[in-house]
Amino acid sequence: MSGESSPTRDSGIVLDDVGIGFDGFQAVSGIDLEIAEGEFICLLGPSGCGKSTVLMALAGFVAPNHGDIWVGGRAVSAPSPDCGVVFQSSDALFDWLTVRQNVAFGPRMRGVAKGRQQEIVDEYLGLVGLRHAADKYPNQLSGGMRQRAQIARVLANEPRVVLMDEPFGALDAQTREVMQHELDRIWQAHRSTVLFVTHDIDEAILLADRVVVMTAGPDARVKSCYPVELPRPRDEGSAGFAELRRQLRADIGEEVQKSLRAQGIDPEGAAA
Repeated sequence: MSGESSPTRDSGIVLDDVGIGFDGFQAVSGIDLEIAEGEFICLLGPSGCGKSTVLMALAGFVAPNHGDIWVGGRAVSAPSPDCGVVFQSSDALFDWLTVRQNVAFGPRMRGVAKGRQQEIVDEYLGLVGLRHAADKYPNQLSGGMRQRAQIARVLANEPRVVLMDEPFGALDAQTREVMQHELDRIWQAHRSTVLFVTHDIDEAILLADRVVVMTAGPDARVKSCYPVELPRPRDEGSAGFAELRRQLRADIGEEVQKSLRAQGIDPEGAAA
């Protein structure tokens, strides 16, 4: 690809034949993926397949050694306000600032007028259900509340794309389930373009418009893509949910077995 804008979509994400390597180790190769504006994509695959590496390249933190990445019609070459990143750890919040001050930080750095800053903070704290905790500090919040504060801080910057790297991975099972449903609600209200990295199949089905599966690494690629044509909010007990779970488990299971064999482990022997 060349020129000033993407030839396919001007407002979404395009990865065109992307390869990413480090010191002779090729993490991913030949990644071709297009994500439409407002689409929610979950990236699934075995451990070590380069899911987070792809996300970091989209954020501009890692440079590909092959191919091109476009966000909103612009080539990605460095971190940009166009991409907001929600990390697994809520340590990304500034612990010396209140929740309100954390959410206002981005707009303040962009030179937004104080009155408008307050409007933005109120809007996004309301969206994530944290207005009552606006004047608390991060260490006074539960894990789930800290993650909601982190999501509000990212959305307050009004990025074109929200990148989420296993944001609920450190939460307990019950809080994680609550946060999954909260994120679905927030996304439906805000309709950001989202790329969400996870290793949890049920989480991917609950959240995604499409689930993209990667092959085992190194030199991982996109293996398959599954549209999730289930009504929201999704019923984990439905036949459609169970069938898609079965397909994804089988698909990813093949890659896990390949990875084990590459390490000299017999999957059938290990299972026995």
